[in-house]
Parts: sequence; C-alpha cells; structure tokens
Amino acid sequence: MYQYTDFDRQFVQQRAAQFRDQLERWQAGKLSEDEFRPLRLQNGWYVQRYAPMLRVAVPYGELSSAQLRVLARIAREYDEPEAEVYKNALKTQGKLGTHKLPTHYGHFTTRQNVQYNWIPLAKSADVMDLLASVDMHGIQTSGNCIRNITSDERAGIAIDEVADPRPFAEIMRQWSTLHPEFAFLPRKFKIAITGASEDRAATGWHDVGLKLLKNEAGELGFRVQVGGGMGRTPIVGTVLREFLPWNQIMNYLEAVVRVYNRYGRRDNMYKARIKILVKAEGQRYIDDVEAEYKQIIEHDGAPHTIPQAEFDRVAASFVPPQLATRVFQSAEQTDAELRAQAADDVMFARWLQRNVAPHKNPSLRAVTLSFKRIGQAPGDASADQLDTAARLADRFSAGEARVTHDQNLLLPWVHAEDLHALWLAAREAGFASANVHLLTDMIACPGGDFCALANARSIPIAEAITERYQDLDELDDLGEIDLHISGCINSCGHHHSGHIGILGVDKDGKEWYQVTLGGSDGSALSGAAQPGKVVGPSFSAAEVPDVIEAVLNTYRDTREAGESFIDALRRVGIEPFKAAANAARFKVEEAA
Repeated sequence: MYQYTDFDRQFVQQRAAQFRDQLERWQAGKLSEDEFRPLRLQNGWYVQRYAPMLRVAVPYGELSSAQLRVLARIAREYDEPEAEVYKNALKTQGKLGTHKLPTHYGHFTTRQNVQYNWIPLAKSADVMDLLASVDMHGIQTSGNCIRNITSDERAGIAIDEVADPRPFAEIMRQWSTLHPEFAFLPRKFKIAITGASEDRAATGWHDVGLKLLKNEAGELGFRVQVGGGMGRTPIVGTVLREFLPWNQIMNYLEAVVRVYNRYGRRDNMYKARIKILVKAEGQRYIDDVEAEYKQIIEHDGAPHTIPQAEFDRVAASFVPPQLATRVFQSAEQTDAELRAQAADDVMFARWLQRNVAPHKNPSLRAVTLSFKRIGQAPGDASADQLDTAARLADRFSAGEARVTHDQNLLLPWVHAEDLHALWLAAREAGFASANVHLLTDMIACPGGDFCALANARSIPIAEAITERYQDLDELDDLGEIDLHISGCINSCGHHHSGHIGILGVDKDGKEWYQVTLGGSDGSALSGAAQPGKVVGPSFSAAEVPDVIEAVLNTYRDTREAGESFIDALRRVGIEPFKAAANAARFKVEEAA
C-alpha cells in the first residue's frame, strides 16, 4: 500500500495542529458557530442527530494493521458520548423501538471510509492527533469539495485487471487535496476508479467514474463517465470519452470540474450536483468540457500531464509486500489439500466458495472478512473487532486490509496454504460468515438511529431480514442478491443500485419504507448500472420482512435452472414481484 512521504506526513500533522487551534478558539468564544462549522466539516466532523460524527478518509480503501489499531483505540477510548447525551438518545429512540445504541464502534462505509458516531467535539483534536500519528485524517470527507477517491478493493491483485488503478487514485488524491479552485464547489464531488473488466467500484454512480482499458493499439487509457449519482434524482453517468490517454487524465479532470464549478447550480442545493448540470445541458456540457480541455492543452501548457517518471515514482509505492518465505509447495498440492479440508467440513467449503477470490499471484488469495452478522449493524466493528482484524492482517496478509464497497474488510495477501488457519481464526472472531454477495451481505446506512437527515431507521430493518435468513442452505439456494437499505433519499445505503432496494420515508411522522427492484451497481452479475423501479406505495416497518420474503418466493417460483434473481426479474418483468409484494401488505392489513 502507498507509504506517505515526509511531505504527506508533515501536511497531515500540520492540519491536525491547525484544527486544534480552531477548536480551542471556538471553545473560547473567539470563533462563532457559523465560523467554526465549515472548519470542522472540512476535517470530517459533522453534528448528527445526537452527537458529532467523524468520517475518516481511507484513500482507495487501503488500511495498514497499525492504522486499524489506532482506529480501534479511537473506538475504545473516544467513541462514547456524555452521559446525558446518551440518556436522551436512548429515551428518544426508545419511543421508536430502538433500545440499543452501540458505542465504542467504527463503521465501514460504502465509499471505503470509517465513521464514528459518538466522539464529543471537546475530544476531537486529540482524535485528529491520533489519526495523524498513522498518516490518517478526515480532510475533505465533508464539504463541497472533491471527496475521498474510491476504487476496487482488489486493485492491484485482481485477475481481471487491465492495470492497477491505485497509482492514478493516489495522483488524484494529491491533486484534489486542498485544490484552491475546487475547495468550494456547488456541491460535493465523488470520484471512483477501477482497472478491472468487472466494475467492483460502482463507477457509473459517481460524479466521475473512471475505467482503465486498452485500445486496439494496446495503449492504456481511460473511459470517462461524468454525472452519475443517487439521491433524489438517480442518474447513471454519461460517457464523455470512450478512450482518453492515461497521461491526460488529470488535465481532463481539471476541465470536467472547472466547467461544473463555473455553471453548477448554487441557488438550489437539491439541483447543485454535477448530475443535474450534465442532464440539463447534455451535449453542451460535453462541448464545454472539450473546449476547456483544449484550452488547458493548447494554451495553458498541459500542466497536469502525468510524466512517465512521476507515474513510476508513485507506482513504486504499490509494489507487492515482502511476504514470509515458504517451503515450496506446488499449486496442485495446495489445491489438493484445500479440497480435502473442504470435503471434511462443509462450512469451510462454503467459506472458500463465498469469501475467497483468486489472485494475480497463483499462490495467493484475496479473502473477505464478513462484517454482516446478527446483533451488529452492517459494516459496524467494535474496538475489539478492529484490533482482531489488525492481528489477522498481520498474521495472514502482510499487515494490510482493505475496506470494501460492500462494507466488509478484505485481506489481499493471503497464502493459499494459510486459508484453513485463517478460516479458523476468522470463525473465532465472528468474521467467517460465508455470505459474501448473498442476501444477508447487505449494504445499509446508519439511518435514523444516528443520522440527522434520515427519515427512518435502517438498522432494525437490516436486523429483521438478517434474522429471518440465517439458513445458509436457503441463502445459497437464493444465490447472489444485492440488498441495499437507505434511511433517506440521500441514498447513503445505495438503495437505487440494489437488486432489492429499501428506502426509509416519513409519512405523518411515522416510519415507512419504499421498495425498489431491479437496480444495478454495474457489476458483472448485475449488468450495466441502472436504478431500480418502485413496486408500489410504501410499507410499514412490520411489513418489510414479509414483503422481501414474498419477492424472493416469487423468484423461486419463476426462475429457470441456474438463473440468478436479477436475471429472473428482468426476464419475467417486475409485475409478478410487485403483485407479490402488495399481497404481503394486504395480508398484514387484514390480520390487523
């Protein structure tokens, strides 16, 4: 993984010291609330429903074991609200039916960041110093700027990879951090990049989505999509360039963001995202970007062209780690041993199938640690669990882990002959659920239990569905299904891209849930990115598990041999599933 330079490290430490000064001046009354608010937001500090929320940047998802340990320490020592704040939160949420609000936790997000829900602002500068001690921060995880740049969690190791996207992601991180022209954009701006044939980064749903590919001449370049996003208006990005030479990507991004900065709506925050500009202007926006790009190349001297030497310098930071020397064993011998172990234990066999992915290095594997289990919200990790993940990364993965788009952790450097030992250790830690990409490997935001913007709670819905579908035989029979849950229209749970999406809505002060079907994040299973379609009026919280069951039973009744849920839905059409969902609602009403 990328190693921060002395410059990087000094920058982060200076920013932490700057924030401490800002905090102390605010506490002393020398900065007003209005003056302090943008300063804390620029460092990742929100104020949510009951307490501050910190978002920690994890560039392209990579974490060292040392960083995991500091994240664990922050969860253990700082993620605890004042007693009166917590008492009020429990009392208020208890009226809705929530009787447990976990503290001392971190939360993995869909954009590969880590969040905390309870750290008091009075302790925020101490937390920033701790993060800086391991080259971490919250810079530009909030505000109308270019946010944390995300990528494929298998970047650099995927067998379907054309080129490693991480060096480009790092160059973009350095370019975008405190960019003087783009510090106050019309709205937040998100970039995702992948170098693989399969899109595991949901690039079509980002303000800018980049895909590395090679043209007919074998030259490396980018497919550039602009204007994707979820929220109130779900839109898949428009392709501006089918092929852009790799060394021109920064010049082109500069043009894309300049045109947005110039013409993006600032009079209406609901129409301020670049997706609205691209949709409204269409070809004129594309023409303006091309004209700006031409100006940058022909008149400005192409200042952001990436020299080969600079690319090589950054790429050198992403060489594979030094792995422990092993006694030579052929791949055939290792595979034979794994087959024998799998034959003796069906749970290990399932874990191999679901949680273990092939690697560019035939002797290695990429292994997903599942953070989807009963009793914890999707993506939540306690302080002890973060420490355990660090130990597993040290023991089995050269001290490295990666946050995935699906809110899990991936170990990217696992020796194949260590898989059984890793499985035993992961099982003991509670990370070995063989459910990756199955129904219970759902995406969910924190929802109304924590977020001030949410209209409804996400966590109880996720818990109810998880409890109902604990039979692994049944989950395997259902196959791969993307279930995504958001607590409000801002779509932090990516409900639009779920094969099954659940959106929390408010009706007369009560929680209701809208269900969508047929969404896609752009993966090979799901096909091209597209938003799901609403199946009807919203459902009560009590109805949602029955509605999901009715939809899945319809899939069982209509599928052909070997057909996935999403393929069956597209072949049959939405109407039978919609009728089944509405029938489940009617049964509840009649019973009442």
